[in-house]
Amino acid sequence: MNKALVSLCVLSSITATAAFAEQAVVQQTTVKAALMAEQTDSFQWLEEVEGKKPLAWVTEKNAHSAAAIKSYKGFETLVDNSLAILNSKDRIPYAERKGEYLYNFWKDETHVRGIYRRTSLAEYVKDDPKWETVLDIDAIAKADDVSWVFKGINCHTPDNTLCLVSLSRGGADAVEVREFNLKTKSFIKNGFLLPEAKSDLTWLNQDQVFVATDFGGTEGMTDSGYASVVKLWQRGTALDKASFIYQSDKSSVAAGAQVLDDGESKIVLIGDYHTFYTASHFVYDQGKLTELNIPKDAEIKGYFKGNIYLELKSELTSQKLAQGAVVYAPVASLISAKPEYQLLTAPDAHSAIAQVAFSKSAVYVNYLEDVKSKLLRFEPKADSSWVQTPVAFDANGSLTIFDIEQDRDDFYVDYNSFLEPSSLYEVQGNTLAINKLKSLPQQFDAERFVTEQYFATSKDGTKVPYFVVMDKNLKFNGKNPTLLYGYGGFEISLRPKYSATIGKNWLEQGGVYVLSNIRGGGEYGPAWHQAALKQNRHKAYEDFEAIAEDLISRNITSSQHLGIQGGSNGGLLMGAALTRRPDLYNAVVCQVPLLDMKRFSQLLAGASWMGEYGNPDIAEEWAYIKTYSPYHNLDKSKKYPKAFFTTSTRDDRVHPGHARKMVAKMESMGIDVLYYENMEGGHAGAADNKQAAELSSLVYAYLLQQLK
Repeated sequence: MNKALVSLCVLSSITATAAFAEQAVVQQTTVKAALMAEQTDSFQWLEEVEGKKPLAWVTEKNAHSAAAIKSYKGFETLVDNSLAILNSKDRIPYAERKGEYLYNFWKDETHVRGIYRRTSLAEYVKDDPKWETVLDIDAIAKADDVSWVFKGINCHTPDNTLCLVSLSRGGADAVEVREFNLKTKSFIKNGFLLPEAKSDLTWLNQDQVFVATDFGGTEGMTDSGYASVVKLWQRGTALDKASFIYQSDKSSVAAGAQVLDDGESKIVLIGDYHTFYTASHFVYDQGKLTELNIPKDAEIKGYFKGNIYLELKSELTSQKLAQGAVVYAPVASLISAKPEYQLLTAPDAHSAIAQVAFSKSAVYVNYLEDVKSKLLRFEPKADSSWVQTPVAFDANGSLTIFDIEQDRDDFYVDYNSFLEPSSLYEVQGNTLAINKLKSLPQQFDAERFVTEQYFATSKDGTKVPYFVVMDKNLKFNGKNPTLLYGYGGFEISLRPKYSATIGKNWLEQGGVYVLSNIRGGGEYGPAWHQAALKQNRHKAYEDFEAIAEDLISRNITSSQHLGIQGGSNGGLLMGAALTRRPDLYNAVVCQVPLLDMKRFSQLLAGASWMGEYGNPDIAEEWAYIKTYSPYHNLDKSKKYPKAFFTTSTRDDRVHPGHARKMVAKMESMGIDVLYYENMEGGHAGAADNKQAAELSSLVYAYLLQQLK
């Protein structure tokens, strides 16, 4: 299962207690009846995504909000800035190697939906490489008369000729999959073809793929809206003739297949993802399934020299292996009654493991130390020990390994920080020599600004880090327009990142930018995430409030000049912040949010997130969920700042009804609010650069109106 697809953004759980589980069946009917009596949802009609009446409501709100925000005198300058950045020819064309070529997906003012293109390594290192177009999404969209958005390409290795191309209508998660030949640069007649669905295809060999999709009937989807059935599909046969492999319960999040290849051998795993954080994995071999005897909440990181690597989300007491550790064992051990693990590495109290990657000869671990990156190479020795060598990158920014494969030792690293533009490095795996291939030029006046890391003290005494990017000559007078960004969920870490749009449209406009690292995220590993799960969700909100108060106590800003922003799970954070402490902020940007936490599990992919939030149909769990559910905590007697809600009609992950209903309810209470719904874009909010520029400019114009 692709967690990036089903997570709330841009991804091990604490499950309900045994007592809750035993009572759940009895309670569900009574709880639902009680909830109906407690509150009638008079705005539920807005959940009809493409209904005539709801869309008329959307059109009216869009027009009102766009007129109000675009009245900001500098709005068109903000749009021009954003579009120039998004379409800049100076952007780094990040690429991945497939055979003799490097491939890149590129959008600009000419290629609005984008082109998939390739070049040679000799050309790629040049300042202005010559590219060959392989796939033109604009041309396909025009020919099909469909607003296609490119959602990726998955090629059969090692030959990299046959590929599966995913196309989405308007940016939704559901995709149509078509087989494509990279050599002929054409779609394959009578090749593998899947109609629009939330599907997962995995190559077994060039003539067989594992397919998890909506097969219809009893072989349909889970309650979360993802595939419950995995089949093996033979080239040249109809989809309904594919061989059955596995079916999960409807209550599971999804089922899927993955093929692990260490360059010498392959292992096929079938996964049943019971919740977002727990799964059962089975080795598939000649039609037989054998379950791996591994912790249900462990995350499989890869396969290297005959061993499967896991990250432990809970302590493994039988071998005294710490939570967050990366361990490994051969498959034979993992299917035995008592697996024996070896330890690769374990983080300390100030660190977390952000990435584990495998080359031909080594394992690379990308750590976060107080939210700053550090990269180590682990080389295996004959005596089963490891030689650890640091890779020499500056420790004050963020790095990401990419295009690393187990048929070679060289790979790429992207490095950047708040004030240092992204640079693309080639790392020689044998010597760890670093060669900068490309660098993004400065796109705003970064020399004017400085980055500081501070720690706020949360309500329970926990020290919570956050970064502040501000003018070197900032006056600490409490009057600085300040934007505080947050997420705090799904073990996703917010790291220092260069953003020219923030630089041009916020910092250069006199703003201060703050990135919060609250609990619920992954900045300090699984424990940091689990500290804000389910009944402890309020810890994330207390952390966020502590940072806001710390900014005010430092005289960086004041409530009058403090704005906040977050999307998806971060949108839920914004809704909670708005309803918990409306006095603390003067602007709230709430994007593609969850807000109605009574119905979230019944809308689109919502059921998959009950491992994060709990089940609102269980009385004890609804008891804590309703304490922060933004939709249920609006109070017409309170004074709220004028908030700005955004979403997308084509978001098939987080239902647009959340934002629609919240705004409608606020207006019914006489609360002034702004709303904008993009008709395309999916969960990302925008389908092309022009839409992205317009939407981000609406956000910055709103913030500048509210906070200056």
